[in-house]
Amino acid sequence: MDVNEVKIHDHELVPHKGFKLINGTHDPDDVDQIYNLETRDSDVFVVTYPKSGTIWMQQILLLLEAKGDLTAISKLSKYSNAELVPWIEVYGHRQMFITAPSPRMRVSHLPFQFMPSALSQKKGKVIYVARNPKDVLVSYFYFHKVANMLETPTDFDDFFDKFMRGDVFGSSWFEHIKTWYSHKDDINMLFITYEEMIQDLHSAVERIALFLGKELTDEQLADVVKHSTFNNMKNIPQANYERVPGELLSHHQGRFMRKGTIGDWKSHFTVAQNEMFDKVFHGEMADIPLFFIWDIKDIA
Repeated sequence: MDVNEVKIHDHELVPHKGFKLINGTHDPDDVDQIYNLETRDSDVFVVTYPKSGTIWMQQILLLLEAKGDLTAISKLSKYSNAELVPWIEVYGHRQMFITAPSPRMRVSHLPFQFMPSALSQKKGKVIYVARNPKDVLVSYFYFHKVANMLETPTDFDDFFDKFMRGDVFGSSWFEHIKTWYSHKDDINMLFITYEEMIQDLHSAVERIALFLGKELTDEQLADVVKHSTFNNMKNIPQANYERVPGELLSHHQGRFMRKGTIGDWKSHFTVAQNEMFDKVFHGEMADIPLFFIWDIKDIA
């Protein structure tokens, strides 16, 4: 969601073809028209479930385009990187996409069914970033406290139940990742995980650059990595979203960039919640050969 231009309404979620949109932020008819967008080979779409590394990828894409020159990005963005790599599903941004010059770089939380059909013809490129869903749930809980376009949770237990039901923007995490993963061989897709990026950001950036056909010197690549670390991004106004107007993000309720680690869920889940989550996860993901790192201690 574009936190620069979203309209504040009544936090209502709008069910649309099995997916929940946000009233005032998304228009179902406009979202439907994304499917028919003409797509260029140079188009890049970063697709994530909410709170899975979207703003991290915005920073990396922009730095790769600028060959690691952070000042070049800073001159182009007044508020946040979302001005330069916006959410395609936010109302009004589809038209902006049509008229934008190449390379058109966009982020999205939409499921596969809404995205341009030309992707299945190997037009454009998709980078799908997945994050272990326990940490997604915790991060999303705190984001609901900050984002004024979303309902403030009653408490963590209530939000846990809503997340497990898919009663949040983005709907079911399980359906989102399973659907995109099932199409990974049908489109030009790089599938990468948040945990891989934490474990070895340099290797992850190299993979992304190779996938996008970006040729950088070792020094330029090192600059991309340097300016994309969590600690450095926290101090970059365009990357940390702290310049986003207060009517959109309640900065006093918390930071948009909070911890950026692995395993924060262990400080929030009860034993019963963890057991329930594991049961659902193993049932839903039984046929999907994905491995997630659940604790920072598991990184060698």
